[in-house]
Amino acid sequence: MACLYSSSVSSISTKLNFPSLSNHKPKFVCSVGGAVAEPKAVNATEPLLLNAARGKEVERPPVWLMRQAGRYMKAVSREHSYQLLCEKHPHFRERSENVDLVVEISLQPWKVFKPDGVILFSDILTPLTGMNIPFDIVKGKGPIIFDPIRNAADVEKVIEFAPDESVPYVGEALTILRKEVNNEAAVLGFVGAPFTLASYVVEGGSSKHFSKIKRLAFSEPKVLHALLQKFATSMAKYIQYQADKGAQAVQIFDSWATELSPVDFEEFSLPYLKQIVDTVKHTHPNLPLILYASGSGGLIERLPLTGMDVISLDWTVDMAEGRRRLGPDVAVQGNVDPGVLFGSKEFITERINDTVRKAGKGKHILNLGHGIVVGTPEENVAHFFEVAKGLRY
Repeated sequence: MACLYSSSVSSISTKLNFPSLSNHKPKFVCSVGGAVAEPKAVNATEPLLLNAARGKEVERPPVWLMRQAGRYMKAVSREHSYQLLCEKHPHFRERSENVDLVVEISLQPWKVFKPDGVILFSDILTPLTGMNIPFDIVKGKGPIIFDPIRNAADVEKVIEFAPDESVPYVGEALTILRKEVNNEAAVLGFVGAPFTLASYVVEGGSSKHFSKIKRLAFSEPKVLHALLQKFATSMAKYIQYQADKGAQAVQIFDSWATELSPVDFEEFSLPYLKQIVDTVKHTHPNLPLILYASGSGGLIERLPLTGMDVISLDWTVDMAEGRRRLGPDVAVQGNVDPGVLFGSKEFITERINDTVRKAGKGKHILNLGHGIVVGTPEENVAHFFEVAKGLRY
């Protein structure tokens, strides 16, 4: 199925109104089985995703998916499938800290689906070893911090991150990806936000109640602030490094900041996110920065205060409401429920159109509200990309 912009009336058409950002009311005409002329590129020198993030006019919303490289993929040849790579290299860090494997895994969805964003295969905890925080990622258990940080003495041992020394494979991989993708899509880097990284290293891994970091925040806030400052300084440097090596946009994951109340978010997350943005924009003013925080419905109005260019919403927020609450000055990303990809192709198409219509014309990057779930049918992911790339404003 292909969808294209049309000014004529068709028996198979859906009119999508965009009240948020424009009075223009485009029409999507979906044709089944017919050939469609190749669209003219809006800007041949800049990937579509970058133009959308910067608020420039685009012909359609760019699309990429969080966790688009991973275990659900089967379409890549058996010799190079992700499952086979996992069999040969069973430890996650073995895969994520090897240049050749990082490049190969990052490019797998690009070769199959041609998304508008190609994100580096890595993990937000990758910098920890370079900050003197030993960790591992164990299959079935997730991240494990060997020596959790619980007091001022522990924080003193944390050193500032030097990415060129600690993670040269990240820079090498980004440089190769940039050449391979050749500006046909945007190469995306990513980092963890200070509060989320602090949550992992204080809790000792993943957590359900976040009691340890909240105990530290509310009983010894100076200690936590000292740790957050080290992460803020280091992650700003890490983003600059990624940009210098080839990343054209960087997503910042603050997955656990939404465990904070609004007033605590303003103390323990917001200032450090803003500091990162200010530092990066001083050296890389044109680098789009995307903020993703799952479950952020109670914090939406505060998220643009970070200065991020794009706010990524999860599926628990209605896109039209989220767009309205964010305001017109920031771009939005998301926010189809990952579970939708288990539905029928017709249902997937319906949800894509609903999300795009509610997001409004422009300043929207189509994505899921979270990462692709293991077990998702690959043919449904393919359909998602096919429909999304066929849309026209």
